[in-house]
Parts: sequence; C-alpha cells; structure tokens
Amino acid sequence: MPYRWTEETAPDVSGAVSHRLVLWPHRSLPRRGFVWFIGATMALVSLPLIAVIGTAALWPLLVFVAIAVAGVWFALHLTYRSGHVHEVLRFDARSLSLVRRDPGRAARDWTANSFWVRALIRPGPVESYLVLTDGRRELELGAFLTPEERRALSDEITRRLAALR
Repeated sequence: MPYRWTEETAPDVSGAVSHRLVLWPHRSLPRRGFVWFIGATMALVSLPLIAVIGTAALWPLLVFVAIAVAGVWFALHLTYRSGHVHEVLRFDARSLSLVRRDPGRAARDWTANSFWVRALIRPGPVESYLVLTDGRRELELGAFLTPEERRALSDEITRRLAALR
C-alpha cells in the first residue's frame, strides 16, 4: 500500500505514543521502467520507418515519430510530477495534525484535538470517500488511494485513535 505507519514513544517518563502516517500516490512505473518504456516506444514506432529509408517520405514521418515520442515522454513526466503529492498525518492522545504537500503549492495544515476526530467513509466524489472530521470540519484524506485502501486505512486510523483514548 502506498502509505507507511511509524510509532514514536516519548523519551520522558510518560511513555506517550504518537503515530505518524505518510501517504503518497502509487507509482506503477518506476524511473528505470520509464527509460525502458520510452526506449521500447521509440524502437517500435521506428520499425515502420525502415520501409521508407532512402526515400523523401522518411523525413516527414521521422518528424511525426519524434513528436509522438516526445508527447508520450511529456505525458509520463507530468504524471511523475503529480507523484510528489504526499500527506503526513501525526497524532497522539492530545492533538492531530495533517499536512498536505502538492507540487507548486504551499503546504496545507489542519490541526484538531485527537479525542474528537473520527475517520469516516462517506458518499462523495469518489467511491469510499475517506474524511477526517472533528464535528465541525471535514478533511479529505488519501484521495489518490484505491477504494479498498481507503476503507482499510479508515479502519486502521479508527483503531489507533481508539487505542489512544
């Protein structure tokens, strides 16, 4: 799953536990796969050009192939940029904070008393819409996760918040 939990225990005598959750979008094509994909795309799209080597039709077709491969490269590059989105949820027995970082935007913060916060699955713009609510405000969490991951995450957050109470 594209998220990771860590727990920290306070170094003082209280032994208070704080939880940290980091979420990020799933990347199905790693950087090395990106290089291979572009190389394979270039090779496969260039195969038909073998038939026109030595003719005047080669150059217009070569320009078209270069534009097509550049378009694929640019589109994949944009999806990698969206992969820099991540959310960090921290909570202990007293407070909860969520920080969302998007590329090209300032970080957005949300804090609340963790005693009042609940993780809920609601009908929304996506299936199994996961929100954190403190009764006054609602905040979307993990919009980039699959519906199954959002349901599992909701159960985990609920269980960990209940253990702190």
